[in-house]
Amino acid sequence: MLVVACPGQGAQSPGMLVPWTEVDGFADALRRAGDVVGTDLLAHGTTSDADTIRDTAVAQPLLVATALASLRAVLGADAGTDLTDVVPGALDVVAGHSVGELAAAAAAGVLTDDEALRLVAVRGAAMARAAAATPTGMSAVLGGDPEEVLARLAALDLVAANVNGGGQVVAAGTLDALAALTADPPTRARVVTLQVAGAFHTRHMQPAVDELAAAAAAVTPRRPVVALLGNADGSVVEDGADALARIVAQVARPVRWDLCQATLRDLGVTALLEVAPGGVLTGLARRTLPGVETLALKSPADLDAARDLVRRHAGTAPTPQESTS
Repeated sequence: MLVVACPGQGAQSPGMLVPWTEVDGFADALRRAGDVVGTDLLAHGTTSDADTIRDTAVAQPLLVATALASLRAVLGADAGTDLTDVVPGALDVVAGHSVGELAAAAAAGVLTDDEALRLVAVRGAAMARAAAATPTGMSAVLGGDPEEVLARLAALDLVAANVNGGGQVVAAGTLDALAALTADPPTRARVVTLQVAGAFHTRHMQPAVDELAAAAAAVTPRRPVVALLGNADGSVVEDGADALARIVAQVARPVRWDLCQATLRDLGVTALLEVAPGGVLTGLARRTLPGVETLALKSPADLDAARDLVRRHAGTAPTPQESTS
């Protein structure tokens, strides 16, 4: 049983799409996605510097477009093919971390590529505006006793915005509070500042929730064609409207990737393919899902291995419709 995982913000890096431009149709897919969101995503993925692609309004559309284009490359689907025509039987479960949840929803057929791209453009711009209102940020807390870590965050009025499993919690809040956490971390814990521009998945993002909700109201979501996991609690989401509502709400609510991974274990997933720019979610899976074969799609050199992973592990689970009929 195969899960495809779509990474979240922070996974981007300068020049990450340079090797992908050699893959047939990839550059065209990024140009087309750029036309939908109103910015040159191909340039941002090949020539823009780190500060430019750190901008939330740039990073989020870039990540969703990259995830979808790389998944299509694995499945051999061109931009004109509806993913619902190729995904069933080619993979069993999809999940996305934070903004990756929009890419996962498109992979599951809840949204079209263009719908996901239009929504992520609104999401990224709205979150950037919300972040500009108050100096906030996010830091990863690695290691330490989980209860002590959460107690320290609460004492500083910080939120565990991402609970990722594998001994990793992402704290979010004001820059002053994050500086205090770095200066006095929990016992046996290390604090790493993340390259994001605001306290995502906290109350600071509520204005962005309102903007995204207005945009989502114009979309008619479809029922998932494969199992789709929700960030809020890791559950399998079987209704398209519910999936879209969760995507809107999670902008200001914590991401529970630890619970998503627990669901993957309970489902009996045997392999995890992280689409481009892969790496972060694969690393978490290696620590928390022993025995599950993992592959991060970092460059086109990984495509053959990814297709082999699909051949060996996909198509062993019933679709949501079959499992509930």
